[in-house]
Amino acid sequence: MKAETFDRFCAFLEQHSGILLSRDKQYLVETRLSRVARSKGHASVESLIETLLSRRDRMLARDVVDAMTTNETLWFRDGYPFAALEKKFFPEAVAAKKATYRIWSAACSTGQEAFSISITAEEQRVPFNLEIVGTDISEAVVEKARQGVFDDLSLGRGLSPERKRQYFVKANDGWKISPQISRRTQFRVGNLLELRPESRRYDLVFCRNVLIYFSRETKAKIIDRIADTLVPGGYLILGASESLTQLSDRFTPERLPTGGTAYRLKS
Repeated sequence: MKAETFDRFCAFLEQHSGILLSRDKQYLVETRLSRVARSKGHASVESLIETLLSRRDRMLARDVVDAMTTNETLWFRDGYPFAALEKKFFPEAVAAKKATYRIWSAACSTGQEAFSISITAEEQRVPFNLEIVGTDISEAVVEKARQGVFDDLSLGRGLSPERKRQYFVKANDGWKISPQISRRTQFRVGNLLELRPESRRYDLVFCRNVLIYFSRETKAKIIDRIADTLVPGGYLILGASESLTQLSDRFTPERLPTGGTAYRLKS
């Protein structure tokens, strides 16, 4: 692939998804787009990219962004955020006598994080209405999350055998999440670069292991928009290796009783 073609593709990808690629990632582009190139009848990835950049083809752009998106996820990832639901966030909601508590799982991939939140709520028997909204830029993974069907390999990544037996039923092509868990969740396609104000705000946002793919400027913009989606005093949880240092002054960091850090929106 010509260096010029690669640079133009990187600009396209950052504009449409926020993902920032360094110059040493050309191999990654070649690897991830080779299947798309073959399926679209192109002899090379460079030919696919030239077509992508010369046409306004929404379906092609969607397929390319899907292929370049990292959808790494597992059940109850890192542990402490879900323990914090039990020890801090849900008890605070009960103390505040909330009728409804809203959680946003940003970049939700195939739904494991959102379903893990719902399982935690089920086990804690929360007395309020819990709404969990999962969003992801990839239409393919959002559709998989909506279906709620997982194979043994994906279930084995962080889910105990006891929870598998309790919260899943056998389906023809895997294991389907039970209605008692899925009823709290909804999934939709959403781009963090294009956040729009919602009529109802969130009490808690999970946006974990996502900011690492963006430039500092893009990170700051996304955090500012996330702040606008939260209720006053609402919380943001980032990935274990992420922080808001030099990105935003709208939050106050709070050490969680279960380990890790949450960021509370200043009133």
